[in-house]
Formats: sequence, structure tokens, C-alpha cells
Amino acid sequence: MTTLSPHHPVQLRPVRQGSSLPSSKSQLNHSLMADPETDQLKSRAAGGTEHSWCKAVPGGTGITALAILLSKAPDFSLLQAALLKLQNAHPILRSRLHFDPDTNTFSFVTSQNPYLQLQTFDLSSTSNILQALPNPETVSVSPFHLIFEHQLNLNTWHDPDPSSDTDLFFASVYTLSNDEWVVTLRLHTAVCDRTSAVALLRKLLELTGGGREKELREEEELISLGIEDMIPTGKANKPFWARGVNMLGYSLNSLRLTNLNFIDANSPRSSELVRLHLPADHTSQIIAACESREIKVSGALAAAALIAAHSYKHLPDGKWAKYGVTTLVDCRSNLDPVLPADHIGFYHSAILNTHDLNGSETLWEVAERSYRAYANAKNYNKHFSDMADLNFLMCRAIENPGLTPSGSLRTSLVSVFEDCVIDESNQLYQEMGVKDCVGCGSAHGVGPSIALFHTIRDGRLDCACVYPSPLHSREQILELVETMKRILIDGCATETE
Repeated sequence: MTTLSPHHPVQLRPVRQGSSLPSSKSQLNHSLMADPETDQLKSRAAGGTEHSWCKAVPGGTGITALAILLSKAPDFSLLQAALLKLQNAHPILRSRLHFDPDTNTFSFVTSQNPYLQLQTFDLSSTSNILQALPNPETVSVSPFHLIFEHQLNLNTWHDPDPSSDTDLFFASVYTLSNDEWVVTLRLHTAVCDRTSAVALLRKLLELTGGGREKELREEEELISLGIEDMIPTGKANKPFWARGVNMLGYSLNSLRLTNLNFIDANSPRSSELVRLHLPADHTSQIIAACESREIKVSGALAAAALIAAHSYKHLPDGKWAKYGVTTLVDCRSNLDPVLPADHIGFYHSAILNTHDLNGSETLWEVAERSYRAYANAKNYNKHFSDMADLNFLMCRAIENPGLTPSGSLRTSLVSVFEDCVIDESNQLYQEMGVKDCVGCGSAHGVGPSIALFHTIRDGRLDCACVYPSPLHSREQILELVETMKRILIDGCATETE
């Protein structure tokens, strides 16, 4: 393994004071602080949602990873320069995580200059890594897949050290063969949600495409603010008694939820991945069926997962079971001020719904029911008003795993993003030799049994399905995903009859 040094050594210099995100909320102007002694660093405390991720990541949930499979050797110096430009343009990416054990709080400390160093692994080093990784004997898994899972489980933040701040952004290149390379990005989810990850990947390709260095517009010097500080006035309001009732409701419902069968609830866990692919014709049929019902593809995916899990349970005919669905919504367009899609940070919120199934339901019946339940909750601003409740409950589960079934830390059956990512190949992909790419987050700490990250890539559905292993086995999830695929295809068939 080698490490490329940045073009310029990191030198901390005084920064201009008073920078703040334009906002109608005057209190936001006071959320950035400069070190009075050095005048070189900016720092702010982690917000409520960010704090929850900082608590979750040591246990294994909240490592954002992206990987690109290339057929052409990347230009390491160009890639290094592009990474530094990304850090320059987005101050949160050049932050480090600080943990204060006295107050049990986290904060982001942002340096003036970028510092990321690209790690490169030659053919021999990559081969050694692959040989050391557990490779399932019963399932064929590609080296690209194994390298990605390796990145998904590299937990730099597993043991917060108060004596040393920890980087939040890492990049590596692995040489798989003489004609295949993998470029990976790995980030702490507290500073990089799915929308951020997509934006970073696209910007990286733009900066390095064509073998020439390109410029990136620098944003104003500021530290990205936490989502709680940007919720429009009144949207998160909830009477104290209502908050108590909701907390009780969430707690009671969690005890009633049916889980996918646990294979091994005692051994140490890691995140593994299965991908669900559908051809273009079936994908277009699913999109059309969703549009005709005024629902999104996320509703169909959640429904397929619910029906597949219920069939996997082999319950007696007509027996009802309750399942949890967590839907993640990108709040950027609803914040004050509104944020662009390429504003890096964590600006998603979650809505948790439960659904009862008895095995007689059709795909589109469950899809409409689940999506409309989510949409109705969103219309009532529950993604804002319940944010603190869900963060609190997540932290309580992390601290007390015994409150969850078999200490599994499962909070729902499935999680899905409201919106899918649209990715179309272009000349840039051809220039760089892009053969495949995948991005998702780890979920072997607190979280669902299966986390769905869906993309429509060149008109075809490509859904990364992340699960905790060995709580669930690869064979078990492969069977579940194949059942989901069959349910989706059968659902297309009913549309054409």
C-alpha cells in the first residue's frame, strides 16, 4: 500500500471570521465558532441527528461507501488533486470528528486546508486483502463486490478517542488485475447522506474525466449546519403530551413487529450486500405502474420486501403479522434556507410505518397502502416533528440492545429511500472506462434487516440490498431478493393482462 501526498502540505492559516450560511434565522449565525487561541480551526457541535449517527457508527451502522469499477488505470495524481478540490469546495469534508468524554458529545473541527491522502493498493496488496476476506463457498462473489464490502466494514470510528480527532473522509484505489481497478470513497454518514454521496461521485468523475484537471467552484467558507437548525419554523412543533404518546406508540409497536428469521444473533456482525437487478423492460413497466397509481418506485420495493418476508416466514394461511418500514426522505428542498442537491452533509429524515399482512395481498395493494401511509405522514410533517423521537429511540436501542428482539438491534424489516437515483452512462463514463458502480451505507449496528438503495441505471433497476451478517446469511437474503424480484416481475405481468 502506498499513500500519495497532497500537492501542498497542510498548513493551517487564520480564517475569515463571521462566515455563516445565508438564512432567515439569525440564531444560525452563532453556530460557527473559531478557536480563540489559534484562529485556525472552525468547530461546531454535532446536531441531534448527527449525534445519533456518531453514536451508531461505532456499532457498525453509518459507514457510507462508494465504489467505481474501471477498465482503465486511473491517473493517481489527477485523482488526488480532484479529492483535494472536493474538500476545498465542501468544508464539512475536511472536518475531523472530536469526542468529548466529559460531556459525551461530538463536534466537527474543520481545518482551513484540505488534507486527504489517496491510498493506493497494487496488485499484490489487493490480492492479499482479497485472500484475507471471508469468501462464501456456496455463492459466487466478484472481487469488486468483495472489495466494496471490505470498505463498507472498515470502521475508522469504532472506538472514539478523545485524545485524537478522526478524519471523516477516505479514498482508495485497488488494483484487481492488469485491466481492472476499483476507486472507493468512504465517509462517516453524519457528514454524507445518500444525496451527498451521489453528488460526490458525479463531481469526482467530472473532475477526473478526460485525463485533464478541471476546476470546481468553491462554496463560501462555512461549516454545514445540522438539519435541526434548518427546519422551517413551526414544522417540528409538537405538544409535550403528544410527544410522550408518540414515543409510547413507537415503543409498543416495536415490540409487536415481526422480524426476518435470525440465523446467528450472537456472533460479531458485518455488513454484506446483495444486488437486485431488473432488465429495462420490467423496470419501465414498474415505473409506469407506479406513475399510474401516483406512487413512487420505493413503494413497490417496500411492498415486494414485505410480501417476500411474509412468505419466507411460512406462517399459517391467513395469519396476520406486523412489519416495520422505514422510509428515508431528503429534506433539502424543504429546509430554511433551501439547500441544493450537492450541498454535502446529512439532511435526511425518517418516517416509520407499520403494516399488517396475512399473505393474501397483491404487490400493488401493499405498494399503494405502504406509500400512501408514508406520504400521509410526510404531509403532516412527521419527518420533522418525529425526528427527535426517532433519534432518541435509536440511541436507546444502541445503549440497550436487550430492548430489541434477541439483542438484534433491528428497528424495522426494511428501509428504503423515497426517491431513486437516476444514473445514465455518458461519454465521460466511456472515457474513464466505468464498468460498474455501487454506493450504500453499512447497517450491521442498529437498523433494519434489509436496507434498500435503489438506482435506475441506464433504464434498469439496480438495487443494493444491505443486511447484517451473520444475523442474516447471504443465502437467506439471496432467497429473499430473488423472491422480491419474482414478485416485481409478476406484478408487471398483471399490468399487461
